Amino acid sequence: MAKYEPGQLPSRDEIMDFVRNFPGSKVTKRDIARAFGVKGPDKVFLKKLLRELAEEGLLTKDTGHALRASDRLPSVQVVEFAGLDDHGDPLVKPVNYEGGGTPPRIYLSQKKGKHAPPAMGPGDRALVRLTPVKDEPPIYRASVLKFLKPAPKALMGVFHGGPNGGRLHPVDKKNRDEYWIDRDDVMGAVEGELVLAEPVKSKRQSGPKRVRVKERLGDVDSARSISMIAIHSLDIPYEFPNEVIKEAEAAKPVALGKRVDLRDIPLITIDPADARDHDDAVWAEPDDDPNNEGGWHAIVAIADVAHYVPNGSALDREALKRGNSCYFPDRVVPMLPEALSADLCSLMPGVERACMAVHIWFDKDGKKRRHKFVRGLMKSAGNVSYEQAQAALDGTCDDITAPLLEPVLKPLYGTFKAIMKARAKRQPLELDMPERRIELDANGHVAGITIRERFDAHKIVEELMITANVCAAEELEAHQTPTMYRVHEEPPLDKLESLREFLATMELNLAKGNVMMPRLFNGILEKVKDTAYETLVNEVVLRSQTQAYYSPDNMGHFGLALPRYAHFTSPIRRYADLVVHRGLVRALGFGKDGMTDEQRDKLASIGEQISSTERRAMAAERESTDRYLANYLADHVGDEFFGRVTGVTRFGLFVSIEPSGGDGLIPISEIGLDYYSHDEAHHRLVGERSGEEFKLGDRLKVRLTEANRFTGGLKLELVRTEEEMAAMRKNQHKKLGARHNRTGGRPARGSRNKAGKPKGKARGR
Repeated sequence: MAKYEPGQLPSRDEIMDFVRNFPGSKVTKRDIARAFGVKGPDKVFLKKLLRELAEEGLLTKDTGHALRASDRLPSVQVVEFAGLDDHGDPLVKPVNYEGGGTPPRIYLSQKKGKHAPPAMGPGDRALVRLTPVKDEPPIYRASVLKFLKPAPKALMGVFHGGPNGGRLHPVDKKNRDEYWIDRDDVMGAVEGELVLAEPVKSKRQSGPKRVRVKERLGDVDSARSISMIAIHSLDIPYEFPNEVIKEAEAAKPVALGKRVDLRDIPLITIDPADARDHDDAVWAEPDDDPNNEGGWHAIVAIADVAHYVPNGSALDREALKRGNSCYFPDRVVPMLPEALSADLCSLMPGVERACMAVHIWFDKDGKKRRHKFVRGLMKSAGNVSYEQAQAALDGTCDDITAPLLEPVLKPLYGTFKAIMKARAKRQPLELDMPERRIELDANGHVAGITIRERFDAHKIVEELMITANVCAAEELEAHQTPTMYRVHEEPPLDKLESLREFLATMELNLAKGNVMMPRLFNGILEKVKDTAYETLVNEVVLRSQTQAYYSPDNMGHFGLALPRYAHFTSPIRRYADLVVHRGLVRALGFGKDGMTDEQRDKLASIGEQISSTERRAMAAERESTDRYLANYLADHVGDEFFGRVTGVTRFGLFVSIEPSGGDGLIPISEIGLDYYSHDEAHHRLVGERSGEEFKLGDRLKVRLTEANRFTGGLKLELVRTEEEMAAMRKNQHKKLGARHNRTGGRPARGSRNKAGKPKGKARGR
């Protein structure tokens, strides 16, 4: 266990006693720090101590950063009626119980008298406050805070049927039910159409449940339907309320007023060719300061979204609800209505636009010397795609880039080369993950899947944005203004240990005992560069990292190797950036539309909300990509491909097909005529009789046997030669006889434990 020298921290037992006996509904790290007088830098050590307790299974983190002892239930949660005990007293149980075994016994407190609430019955749910009554075995008393009556949940599925009604097959992978739609509830849906349906009460006691069509969504194979499945399944808001649209459409362009005039500076936007919103512009020049020979002066200008989205307005509430924009191959679900996102807040060429800008001065080695924020008015000198910018820097200009090459593009490239020197010294995590691009034809169907090219032009923009984000965090800290940090903590111990075990199977070593820094991972990544295992190792290293999140508490950014970091550069599509803009307006006295006291006090809950919506958007984009890939590969069922093993489980192998990148499963029953043990520590399956081994990174020849357009699932089988199959069949009877003689019956399914000892066997066909 780590030793904490600075200050005086509470002991582990003191923390656990405090958490168990805390009188409020929830206890947070701040409560613990306040109770024990932990201040300043010691808070970092306190957080590490709390994380160790969590990794050891003693503490659990709930919503709102609330902590509780892992053997205790959350003090406030949703429960459902669970029946009566032997004495007729009502019992309830948690709706989402995450503990092992049977949930603890919870008695429902019943108020008596004239105004007593109705008793709970089968199917009823309620939000309750729990009070521990007994520790061993744990018993709780539940007091109802609110009875819950959830509306029937809409179902999305594919309609099959005709004039007399039909059936609905859900697109949700977890829902295997089939639903009946009466003729009067079809709403004109046609065979194979994607629909949204709602449950209907029925007196029938048997047969499929009834639903009625609520909305027709069109051809299930179209790109529109694929993205709509992801949007609906993850409950992403995609239609703006009328009051929000009205507020956006009522907005007007700004006049110069007290703003700094940047209109004569040839700022440009560099974006993907198909980008619809342009929220950042850049410009650079050699620094004319004689004390900074070889240095650079750059400007990063960002759309002034805070001016158009007032605190507490309908626009603001809707933006917080969405948290961020969601991007799909066929559409964008924006955080802000198009009147702002694609117009007044988009830095279009030749049009005056309100902006927040930061001047940044670098020395010749890319080290930032100073910065200065202004609230300005700019006019973009051009919108350039990454491909155009790179072609111009490589010597091929077009009508747009030719006049921008010398005054803008070359100075930007010079600034970038200087920044890269500083980056090389800092050594952030250098993951190289290929990004796939799904191309659609005119009818919205998948035409192809390609890997996006990475140019220096991409990196120019990325490095300037990173620096601008650092400037924002530093500026707000200098003015002691609370803000929303982008936090990426160092990897947890359990994930590091799993990574070490995996790397050891490839004779790669991640040293123990060192202070964990990104450069240690970079050394591993460099060793596998340009090898068959490069992509796999990059993916496994990525999985070992913690997930970044938003918080008013600065814990640094491990991946970027930065002590402080805050998102500032994309307020059109991220609410976090809007919060940072408002903080700068308040800190620097740029206007009356800065962060309010109320928003400052809610930063922790806002951070949790937008971290959640970010994860939701990522899941939606990932799910839709899986469905697009399955849609594309559905016409290739029966074809053979090469692929690499990306996951090894007791029930089969996950294989990434080349070159599309679709991930499919080879079920354990489809691997071969053997019993396969799952060696969890070494990420492999091993045939008991044959000794055949399958491990992460192996390149296999596979056949696509199923591509489910609706769920995105791919099923594969291993392609073997006739000689291989004959040899396996020859040994099969020996294997079966030997196992039955030893075990006296059918072998148990299972895996190996972390020590590599057998817990059972996974059986192949």
